[in-house]
Formats: sequence, C-alpha cells, structure tokens
Amino acid sequence: MKFNAYQTGGFYDEMFEQDGQPRPRAQLLARNLAALSDGELQRRQKAADLALLNMGITFNVYGHEAGTEKVWPFDIVPRILEASEWDRIERGLKQRIRALNSFIADVYNKRQIIRDGVVPEWLISSGKCLLEKCAGLRPPHGIWCHITGTDLVRDADGEFYVLEDNLRCPSGVSYVLENREVMKRTFPQVFGGLSISPVEDYPEQLLQTLQHIAPPGVDDPNVVLLTPGIYNSAYFEHCFLAQQMGIELVQGSDLVVNDGYVFMRTTHGFERVDVIYRRIDDDFLDPKTFRSDSTLGVPGLIDVYRAGRVALANAPGTGIADDKAVYAYVPQMIKYYLGEDTLLSNVPTFVCGDEAQCEHVLVNVDKLVVKPTNESGGYGIMLGPKSSSAEHQECRDRIRANPRNYVAQPMLSLSRVPTVVQDQLEGRHVDLRPYILYGQDIYVLPGGLTRVALQAGSLVVNSSQGGGSKDTWVVRNGASH
Repeated sequence: MKFNAYQTGGFYDEMFEQDGQPRPRAQLLARNLAALSDGELQRRQKAADLALLNMGITFNVYGHEAGTEKVWPFDIVPRILEASEWDRIERGLKQRIRALNSFIADVYNKRQIIRDGVVPEWLISSGKCLLEKCAGLRPPHGIWCHITGTDLVRDADGEFYVLEDNLRCPSGVSYVLENREVMKRTFPQVFGGLSISPVEDYPEQLLQTLQHIAPPGVDDPNVVLLTPGIYNSAYFEHCFLAQQMGIELVQGSDLVVNDGYVFMRTTHGFERVDVIYRRIDDDFLDPKTFRSDSTLGVPGLIDVYRAGRVALANAPGTGIADDKAVYAYVPQMIKYYLGEDTLLSNVPTFVCGDEAQCEHVLVNVDKLVVKPTNESGGYGIMLGPKSSSAEHQECRDRIRANPRNYVAQPMLSLSRVPTVVQDQLEGRHVDLRPYILYGQDIYVLPGGLTRVALQAGSLVVNSSQGGGSKDTWVVRNGASH
C-alpha cells in the first residue's frame, strides 16, 4: 500500500514528520506497511475484527440503542513509542504515583499538606470522593493506590502531558493484552525486524502486587476479584484478569464476614479470603459502612479491613485523588512530598472552585474544554470551540450553580496516528493510558492503552463515546520479541 494520499494535517503525527517522511521510530513499520499489496491492510483489519468477535472481546455501553454488548473496536495500525521517550514517561509516572500515594495517606491522617497551605482545605473537604469513614486508615505497607491508569496526551509540541489520574477502578488493561494477541494472530509480518517490549506479564505482575499486601503471617494468600456482575461495562475485563491470574471471580453475595474474617462460599464450604481486588466503587463496598442500600458489597467488610485481616486494592478512599480539581495540585504535591520538580507536566487547568479561576473560565468558556470533576467515560464534557452559544450559556449556568464540580483546560491538539478508514489510511486523534502497579516496587506496563477517536475530527476517544483502540509498541533495539 502507499502513503501518498496521507495527510499529516497540522497535528503531531505519531508515524510521520510534517513533510510526510516516517519518523525514525516508525521507519521499519512504515516500510512493512508500504510493502503490502492493495487491499491487504483491509483484509487484515477484517481478520482482526473477526478474531475479536470470536474471542468474545466485548464491552458494555449503558443505554446504547443497539444493545448493551459491543465487540471491542480495534484499529490494526499500531502506535509506536521509542524507548527513550517511554523511559521518561515511566519515570514521570512513578514519581506521580509516589506523590499521590503520600497525598492520600496524608489526607486521611495528619493533613499536613493542608496545614502548610499547599492544598486549600475547601478543596479536600468538598471533595465528592472524600470518605470521612476512612479517616485514620493505614493500609498494608502504606500503599493506597495499587492500580492506577493515568491518561496522557501528546500536544502539537510533541510533549506528553498528564490529562487525568484514574485511581478508583481503572479499566482497559485487558484490551492492551488482547490487542497484542490479536495483532500477533492476524498480522504477524508487521512485527518483522522490530524489538517490541512485551506486555504479556501484566497479570503476573498484578498478582504479585496483590499478594504483596496480604495480611501478616499469610504465606500463600487467597486472592479474589470482586465484580459488580455481568451488567458492568468492564465485566469482560473482570473475567479475563481473574482467569489470567488464576484467581476466583466473585460477587458480593459469594463473600461473607464471620468471626472477624472474610470467607468465600464454595462447594466445599467456606474458604478464607486474604486479598480482594475490588472492581466496585467505594460507596458499594460495605452496606454497613457506606451505602446501606448496596447489594453489591459485603456487610462488615470494612471492619475486617480496619482490623488488618483482609486487604483491599485499591484501598477505600483513593477516589479523593481521582478528583479532577485535586489533579490540578499534583505538581505541588510532588514538590511538597518528594522535593522534586515534576517530570510529566499537567495540562494547564483552571479549578472553578477558586473564585478568580472560575471568573476566567466563565469569560472564556468558548475557548476551553469544561469537565465535571468526578465523571468518567467522557460524559458531561463541553468542548468550547466546538459548541454553540446556547451550549456555552448552559455550561456557564451549570458552573455558577456548582463551581466546585468543574474544571477547565485549553483545547489540546491531540496527536494523530494513521488509522484504517475504508480503503485508505487517515489520521485520527489518540490518547494513552499507561497502567501503574504499586506493590513491592512500582511497575509500569510498557506502552499501555492507546485509545483512538474513530470519527473524523473527533477528540473524544472513550469507547463509550464511539472511540476504539490500537496496539501500543515501545520499540527497543536488539532482537525482536
């Protein structure tokens, strides 16, 4: 196939320079793609789609008119990162996780960062995800955020910026592993001559992270994955990760608290549970501690957790650092807790809970991207430059009604990657979600999930909003993996 008609079009293109020449990291991939005969890429894309269907790789979309379950949208042209830039990202993410972990521990204990005036008290006390009942908690080894998915974007300047941190129940990592598997099955020749960092050991790394936080004296911990059930949008991932780790997938009704411990019901009777990788939100974990109407959690679970007889990942309360208004202060946290300069910059962010910043947003709402502080999945976002005057006014009204609930950022020129569109390649905007595990050490999965906005010109990459994904390659010198 030929790239003659491909338009780099004023954005940072991950594969091509502005003059249309492949970037050094993508030269071999571009050569492999160019060597394909006419129609071959489309045939490989169809084969990949069929493989995803046959493998049952799906996700649920709430309220979608075509039914709830959809085959995972995947584009076969990979996104390439070179080893040197990935190493910088990895260092920056490790730094960020250390600072966020220190912040969560501080917020639920001494609150020194507030006393020292680095983070305003109103920001924390008004946080929707602050759980007062977690005050005084001290999780095993002092680790709160065991699994994090941090969203990065590359702007027109070619630099990566942190868009947000996901510390509650970040999803998507199963698709990283399945994307690689599908690429190997349906398009093996495209790997030719390239040394690509493997991703297959993530389940093993995740299991080690979970085993590390087992209660003292438990040498062979019983680890389970707690799911809300089949109607959750990430249920495929829950099943996949439990199977890959060789642990039981359970729902709240499968677990019971007895004599100060958590047990799992089995056909052989009760089995003690030591570590719970929970994929349900804090509010639903324990109806005795949080929402009394929750049928998803386990009554009495938090009492056992406080007593140190079961471990939870992530720790309850981590959602306070998932807040997009709190995100704006992470550079200050890094300086405060670590005494270091930030390695990965935030996107400039205006916090509407601050009166002066709010006024700036209200005046410039047509130029900014406005986001609710605790929504996920791309819901509730207003893209100023792409919205009407009526939508701008409606957004101003929402901000005035609840300033704490909104932040605003400039509209970024998200980088693009060549993407299969019918019988040709066109540039589509992407972001990147690396996954970080905090156990005995901090491990960052090489590459992570590249999400792609499949609609022309769209900047919304979420699968729930019509986005898809790509395999992400960290390319190193040496023999091919």
